[in-house]
Amino acid sequence: MMNSHDFRKYAHQFVDWMADYLENIDQRPVKPNLKPHSIYQKIPDLPPQKSQSMQEIFDDFRNIVMPGVTHWQSPNFFAYFPANASYPSVLAEMLTATLGAQCMIWETSPAAAELEEKMMKWLIALLGLPEKFTGVIQDTASTATLTAILTAREQATGWKCNRSGFDGRQRFRIYCSNQAHSSIDKAVAIAGFGKENLVKIDVDDKLRMSSLHLKRAIQKDIASGFSPLCVIATLGTTSTTAIDPLSAIARVCKEFSLWLHVDAAFAGTALALPEYRWMIEGVDNIDSFVFNPHKWMFTNFDCSAYFVRNKDILIKTFEILPEYLKTGMRGKVNDYRDWGIQLGRRFRALKLWFVLRNFGVEGIQERLREHIRLASLVADRVMHAANFEMMTERTLNLVCFRYHPVEISDEAQLDRLNELLLSKLNEGGKLYLTHTRVKGQYSLRLVIGQTYVQRLHVEKAWQTILETSKSFQL
Repeated sequence: MMNSHDFRKYAHQFVDWMADYLENIDQRPVKPNLKPHSIYQKIPDLPPQKSQSMQEIFDDFRNIVMPGVTHWQSPNFFAYFPANASYPSVLAEMLTATLGAQCMIWETSPAAAELEEKMMKWLIALLGLPEKFTGVIQDTASTATLTAILTAREQATGWKCNRSGFDGRQRFRIYCSNQAHSSIDKAVAIAGFGKENLVKIDVDDKLRMSSLHLKRAIQKDIASGFSPLCVIATLGTTSTTAIDPLSAIARVCKEFSLWLHVDAAFAGTALALPEYRWMIEGVDNIDSFVFNPHKWMFTNFDCSAYFVRNKDILIKTFEILPEYLKTGMRGKVNDYRDWGIQLGRRFRALKLWFVLRNFGVEGIQERLREHIRLASLVADRVMHAANFEMMTERTLNLVCFRYHPVEISDEAQLDRLNELLLSKLNEGGKLYLTHTRVKGQYSLRLVIGQTYVQRLHVEKAWQTILETSKSFQL
């Protein structure tokens, strides 16, 4: 087995490999073109009986694992939303792994708890959120949304649901737009409301939740004997980065005394730019807010920043105090295990600290503006290209478009054509895109948000799209 000498030797070797990998990552095919189980079949069915050398293990990593990796940190990765890393974040993750700290309460790692508390204050200042908010780092926005729904449930039932479950008398309803993320459906199911009680609200022509339709749905439910509980607004929907009108939605929630949670998982990072603070007009009237630094703020997954207006309601929902977790510090410090679902917690604040200090506010803003500028450039290319069209108005750094030869008008045929184009683009390995449906029509998505993406990568991606579109016919 490995000793300290070997650890030092291979740690240096691994760091050299990591630096080479990140420096030359744009030369690799972004997505492997493999058949299912091709990696699985190369791995023995049973673990080794005797110790194997680290050199042998590392060789297998390079020869077996790496050919099956999708390179999310490639500047040619334009799919989904990014799960960004950066040099300072990677270094912090190395230190976090070395420390191996379990950060469930203040006493198990005072530095972790207090650094997390301060980082949440830094993010409030960076994003322009109300100073009265209090934050905690969750693993993902999915967990944060579930946390918000559970907190709303407990406040509405006087914390009776935690004690004795649903009494069957109140039929709660939760509301979101029909463009909202699927994690809301899952959260509603997990929280025990039943998916049938998630009401999907119609959107306007820009795919934003209609506050008028929201109000009508709430009134209809009240008249039918339901109990409206919570509204989830989205800043930056997954399909198109539509921005729900927060101020108008907040007024509806205030009128009916409903919990308002804001899912800004991806687009929330844009609030670091003062020119995008219009997205949170009405923020003083929300109850909870989440965004993911691990998406567009150059911080390794996982790191999801969750903010609440009233931390006491949050803590009362989740606190459990077995004898073995009692300490003399209770009430004097933040024990973050009481602020969410998890008991065990990683030292996530460290990488956030490294990133915010190494980039600085100006560095983050500069990179975000460049991503948005590059997306604007692509949108302009699409609008001026023969046989291509925009599917939605560009809001941030996502461009939704499709290939539309002038001689084709049949929508089903256009869907098949774009599906084939996407498949050929991704098989080529030069870039990676994903798709969505915009008003029922198959659309390609190109997201410019990778940490080190440059104009040359974007220009090359667009040329690849043009050339590939000309190389085949349906």
